[in-house]
Order: sequence, then structure tokens, then C-alpha cells
Amino acid sequence: MSGTDLAARLAAAAEATGEGSVAFLRDLIRLQRDGEAAVQARIAEAASALGCVVERRAYRPAEVRLREEFASDAAMATEERTAILARLPGTGGGRSVIFFAHPDGEAFNPDHGWRHDPFAGGIEAGRIHGWGVADDLAGVATMVEAVRVLRDAGLRPKGDVILASTPSKRHARGVHALLHGGVAADAAVYLHPAESGLGMREVKALAPGQLIFRIILRGRLPDTQEPGHTAFAHLAMNPVDLVPAVIAALRALDARRGARVRHCVLEKAIGRSTNLLIGDIRALGDGRASRVPPAVQLSCALAFPPGETLAAVQAEVEQALADAVANDAGLRAHPPELVWVSGVTGAEVAEGDPLWTATSEAVRLATGTAPHINPLHTSSDIRNPMVQSGIPCVGLGPLCGDLTQNGGRDEWVDVADYKRGVAVVAGLIALWCGTAV
Repeated sequence: MSGTDLAARLAAAAEATGEGSVAFLRDLIRLQRDGEAAVQARIAEAASALGCVVERRAYRPAEVRLREEFASDAAMATEERTAILARLPGTGGGRSVIFFAHPDGEAFNPDHGWRHDPFAGGIEAGRIHGWGVADDLAGVATMVEAVRVLRDAGLRPKGDVILASTPSKRHARGVHALLHGGVAADAAVYLHPAESGLGMREVKALAPGQLIFRIILRGRLPDTQEPGHTAFAHLAMNPVDLVPAVIAALRALDARRGARVRHCVLEKAIGRSTNLLIGDIRALGDGRASRVPPAVQLSCALAFPPGETLAAVQAEVEQALADAVANDAGLRAHPPELVWVSGVTGAEVAEGDPLWTATSEAVRLATGTAPHINPLHTSSDIRNPMVQSGIPCVGLGPLCGDLTQNGGRDEWVDVADYKRGVAVVAGLIALWCGTAV
């Protein structure tokens, strides 16, 4: 079957299935009222009805093995979670693929301020609104509905198709649990709506790594029982005064790395391959202007390209702080405390890789336009199959906006682009796995 014939066959099936695909996504949005288990049960039910062999795998995030990744206990989910694993057996002779997405969203805020009911799945101006619809219920729905389109087109994959609905928020590590639990394939695809505003016109094929860390500077309070410290300020060691030396050290580290660390794809996109961001500075006191704070905390993020290791980048940060201490009397007397919060390593699929070629062609056949690579989604989950199991992985998804995790309201996914996404994934299954009629 030619690419044109395949595209036409899948497009007809996707058109016929389109409203059903939207209805399934609305089901997932509504079921969130009853919790994650209800959402996962609906996903398992739908996959089973499509001929998949479904497993429910319980795990605890803290017990999952990791490669080139870590998270502090405070940052990690601790409760037992369940991942849904649905396998559609191939007819034989084709390549296998894992599609994964996460069913869990941000914790629900009853004072959300939305115009739309967060759990109704309402549609307005071509956008479907719902809590977690863009992060990441649309991704979960896309993989299930793509299998439906393939079935309705009368096509059976030659290679196995694995659908994985895996918790992700707060380092829930659902896909890690499956990968280290024996799940493997020739390729993987992370399905998540595109936060960049480009929708199905882009594919994530490169994810920079990221370190999150805090630097805590502790001072010395004045020797007084007075409620106000202003008159005694000269007798204290105010940790605020230590901040400039630490900021200077971090900026110097950022400048050195910016000049030395190079990655051609990132440089072409934004002119730089690594960045160190000081995202927050706060006094760890009671907020009163008339009291010396006992400590100041800087929260930082450092993005780095594939090819660098966590250990090497951590060592650079540690050395930069050690040098700052050696060169500053205040820091020598009150050394900074470095706290590692989390870290992930970057990974990429190069243009020309068979997975990129198949994905690009699937997008072109379904949308009429070849996609480009978005290399700027730092620490994207596309890294997980590559870093943990050496499985090439890309990511894609429909146009979305106003994400709750970014402080937005009325989170939405574009309905037409969601339908296109379903058709793209069905086409990718056909191109990657091969099909039998």
C-alpha cells in the first residue's frame, strides 16, 4: 500500500471515528471527579475492548530503579501508584512501539477561578476545556483512539503496539517502573499536547537535562531579645549580605559553561546550549522588615544538553561554590549549604534516525506539512525510554494552552488538532510497525 493510499484510508477512518474520539476524551475529563483510579479503569476498559491484553502494575515510586536521574524524598510522590499496560499483539514480522502518556494532572484547586466547569469537558470555539486535558489526558486518549482508527481502517499492526498510561507528576515514575519491569520495544513515543503553541507542526526529539538545586545561606542573629533588630543590625550577620557573592559565582559559572558547552541543534534554535537560572530568592524568616532573617534560600535550575552527565554538571556547581567560599570572607565564615532537589539527563533522536523519519512522514501524511524538531522542552519525558532503557523516543501532541501547571485557567486542547493527532499516531503505527489487512 502506498503512502498516499495509507493516508487516505486512515483519514477516512479517523473522520468516521472523530466524534467518538472526542467523546472518549470528555469521559476521561469527567471521571477525574472520582479520582485517578476511575480514569485508569476507563482507559483499561477501552484498550481491552480494542483487543489489547491489559495489565495493571502497582508500584511505589521510591522503589523504582533509575539511571542518570534522582529526586529528593521531599520532591517525590510516596503513595503506591498503578500503571496501565495494554499490549496489542502484532501479526508478526514488524517493529514494536511503546506509546505512553500520564493520566494524573495537577492537584485540584477548588478555588480555580475557571469560566468552564473543570470536569465537564465543555467545548467552546473549537477548544475542549478540562482539568488536565492538556497535561495529559489528551495524550492518553490519543493513543487509545489511534488504535481504534487503525482497527476501523481494517489494518492490523505487524509489530506489537504497547499503550502505557503511567503516572508522572511529582516524580511518580510510572514509565520508569514499566521500563525497569521488563517492558521493552524497538521505539517509544511520548504523547503530550504541545505547550509551545505549534501543535502537530512540531516533534520533540531532543530533551535537555536539568538540575534543580537550592543554596541556603545562614547568618547570625543579633544577641538581643528585643522583637525588633534594626538597632542591632550591625551586630548580626545578615545572610542577605551573602547573596551577591553567590549570585556572582553562579553567573560566572553560567558564562563559562555558555562559552564552552555547545550543541548544534540548541544553538541553531536559541543561540545557546546551556543556561543557569536563579528562579527564586527568599528569606527564610517571618517576613518582617525589622528582623534579620536566619537564612536566605536561592532556588536554581541548570539546563544542559545531551552528552553531559549529571555527576559532571553537579561537580561544576560544587566547584563554583567552593571557589566562591575561598574568595569571600563572609562565605568562609558562613559556608553555603547546597541541596540537590532533582536531576535528569538529556537525550535525543537525531534527524535521519528511523524513528524520526517514520514520525515525520506520519505527520506529513496526516497534516500535509512536515514537522520540525522542538529541542527546547527541558527534561521532557521523551528522555525516559532513551536514558533508562536505550529505546529511541520522540514526543508529539496537539495544540493546547492555559495549562494549570503554568498558572493558567481554563486549560484547553484544540479539538481539530487533537483529531489530527489521533490520525498521526495511527499512521505512525502503520509506518513503524507495518500492517497486515
